Amino acid sequence: MKILGIDIGGSGIKAAPVDIASGRLAGERHRIPTPQPATPDAIAEVVRAQAHHFAWAGPIGCGFPAAVQHGIARTAANIHESFIGTDIAALFSRASGCPTSVINDADAAGLAEMGFGIGRDRDGVVIVVTVGTGLGTAVFSDGVLVPNTELGHLEIDGREAERWASDAARQRKDLSWKKWSKRFNVYLQTLESLFWPDLFIIGGGASKKTDKFLDHIDVRAEVAPAMLLNGAGIVGAALAAAPQRRRRLLGEV
Repeated sequence: MKILGIDIGGSGIKAAPVDIASGRLAGERHRIPTPQPATPDAIAEVVRAQAHHFAWAGPIGCGFPAAVQHGIARTAANIHESFIGTDIAALFSRASGCPTSVINDADAAGLAEMGFGIGRDRDGVVIVVTVGTGLGTAVFSDGVLVPNTELGHLEIDGREAERWASDAARQRKDLSWKKWSKRFNVYLQTLESLFWPDLFIIGGGASKKTDKFLDHIDVRAEVAPAMLLNGAGIVGAALAAAPQRRRRLLGEV
């Protein structure tokens, strides 16, 4: 079965068909710049354009930068605040003409890693941390997702974690990887003291640079780079829209 996965980000909206049996892209990825301002109608138009580009007539899964409850956006990160309270699943379904499900973008990346990446067949507590403009998190217990954790917004010494320890913060402060890793290490130690994971999976843009900082991380849990890299959001969004896999990965069976 193939499902169109769409990864909605603050700068670009990427899409590709996904073979959900293998977790591989079944077509070339297509990217459209995120419109500014990123209002509901503007983003819905890009979802429509992506469906049209692939001449898509089946189910669609979207990863979206917000906490999402039953298809409704409860927050808005790097998108317009008017999304809050919007039934985005219904909005995107109308725009695309296809049944569309929506999941938090970090949760989507986590589903991909747990389904086809370094977290496959891992029991215990696994925390996926996507490091980029912010710090996204996806928490799994024995392979089952606990959705919308948003742990990048934890306060550490009075500072929001992602404003202090994200890759954007590293670039903004012009920090070396070694200096930045001290901040990121404090963040992981804070998560560890709260959740006691068996494994941290580091995703997002920083997953391609782990050779520059993993040696400076000091936590009890195993720490490993993500395997799916930039494709994780698309693959995970598609997985979340697959009825059988969705029920298993979200703990509904």
